[in-house]
Formats: sequence, C-alpha cells, structure tokens
Amino acid sequence: MRESSEATLRAVEPGLPEAGDAAALSGSLPADWIALLKPRVMTLVVFTALVGLIVAPVPMDPVLAFAAILAVTIGAGASGAINMWYDRDIDALMRRTASRPIPSGRIGADAALGYGIALAVFSVLLMGLAANWVAAAILALSIGFYVFVYTMWLKRRTPQNIVIGGAAGAFPPVIGWAAATGTVEAAPLVLFAMIFFWTPPHFWALSLFAHADYARAGVPMLPVVAGARETRRQIVLYTALLVPLTLAPVATGFAGWVYGAAAALLGANFLRHALAVLSEPQDETGASRLKDAAAKACFRFSITYLFALFGALAADRLLAAAGLVTI
Repeated sequence: MRESSEATLRAVEPGLPEAGDAAALSGSLPADWIALLKPRVMTLVVFTALVGLIVAPVPMDPVLAFAAILAVTIGAGASGAINMWYDRDIDALMRRTASRPIPSGRIGADAALGYGIALAVFSVLLMGLAANWVAAAILALSIGFYVFVYTMWLKRRTPQNIVIGGAAGAFPPVIGWAAATGTVEAAPLVLFAMIFFWTPPHFWALSLFAHADYARAGVPMLPVVAGARETRRQIVLYTALLVPLTLAPVATGFAGWVYGAAAALLGANFLRHALAVLSEPQDETGASRLKDAAAKACFRFSITYLFALFGALAADRLLAAAGLVTI
C-alpha cells in the first residue's frame, strides 16, 4: 500500500523533492520543524503527563519535574516527526495533511527521520537522568508503540487501528506518575484506561467528516470499512464505556467530590454529543444530511473534555493538598 501511494503521489506531483533533497531543506523555516512535532497533539500529551506527575503521591523537585515534562514534550514531538516521515505518502493524498512540511516539499524525508530519531533518543536520556529509568523506559515504550505498532503496523491494516493504537496516547499520565515515584501503580493505569477509551470516539468523530480523505489514501478507518452508521454506533458504545470509567478514581478513593462532580457533568455532555452523532439526520448509507455538524461538534468537545477532565483531577488533588477539600 505504501508503494502504491507514493507512485500515485509522484504521478500527481512530479516536481515533489525526493527524500533528502537539498532544495527542500533550503526552503524550510523554523516553523516547519516545529510543525513536524505535531504541536497540537503534543499539548494534550504534555498536559496529561503533567497531571500524572501532580497527582502522584511523591512530590518532585520543581527543576527535575520541569526536565521530566520537557522530556515528555520532546518524546511526543519525536513520535510526531517519525510518524510524518513514514506517512508522507498518504499525507500528500489527504487534503487536511497535504500542506505538512514533508509532502509539501519544505523538508526532506531523510532529514525529518534523523530529526525524529535524535529527539527520541535525547528525550529518553533526559528522562532517565532527570527522573528515573522506569519513567524513561515507559517513555521509550510509548514512542516505540506509536511508531512501530500504530504508525507502521496498524494504521494501514485494520479499522481497529485507533482502538489498539490509542494505547500510545494513553501512556503520558503513567510516565508523569513514574517520573515522580519511580513506580507504576493502579491509579495511573486507571488514567491510562480513561485515555484509551476516549481515543476511539474522539478519532472516529473526526473520521466521519474526513472519511473521503482516508478513503483516497487507502487508510482503513472505520467509516471507510464499516460505514458511517456503524461508526456512529461505535462512538456511542465507547463513550458509554468511558463515562463510568472516569468515576473510578472517586470509587477507589484516589479522587474526591470536586473531580467526581466534574467527571459526571463532563461525561453527561460527552454522551449527549455522541448520541447527537447517532441521531443526526442521515441518508440510507448513514452519511450526514447536515454536513456532519454533530460529528464536528463531538470532535471539538472531545478535546475540551479530556483537558477539563484531567484539569479537574489536578485541581482536586491540589485543593486536597491545601486542606480545602478532603478525598
């Protein structure tokens, strides 16, 4: 599939620089190298890692904590750069990714790969030296999982790519916890599970209104393989599984009523958005008659949801530490 995508790309864009073309490098800007890191995705990764560090029961020196979060930031960016290197052929075929630095010819593929590998190695070494080697090993595992399991293996082979591959994005709170404690316990694994179950409805909402892009590139996302109607049902199913799971920190005594109230309200709203996606007016194939308005709203809210959910968890723990609430 990769070879056929590249052949199609060359036929459409015969002037596109080859990997490592000096012309591509000479035309690149600092913003292009930043774009390779997928900064929007990185923001969520870094935030959930920070929350994992904050809620850990062992306080961490602020300077070392900053270095640990910097290591997560660099590691997440490295994963994004290597992902863009490998996916340059299909990125060029999709409208929403065609302007990325590699398919647009602003950065050569070889340079992007070297950049990503160098950042990945540096991030793991930094984590090991600043925090501990348990956190460094989990960071290395998360980078490897995203690159080898999700990007190179699952993404182009199965509609369950997002379900299994979602584990890559679920590691950050575990890394943050391990950076502070040097251990992995039940609490951060619950946070891992929360992100794991959040990932499918988040990405499937996106894939509903971007399905033409995925079909053009030959990526077997669920709407392309199983249709829009089944995708809508799966969004509701995973959201319904996610909402009660987010209350587990309260049930296990790890979080208090501040987080519990926020999780319940946010979960109810997420489920409302998922049900709106299911019930949106559709044609006989399940395609939206309203330009996927509900799916777009669900996708946007899903991002706010995860930020707010983890923000509430951090606030709950900080308020408890200050003696303002009890857990």
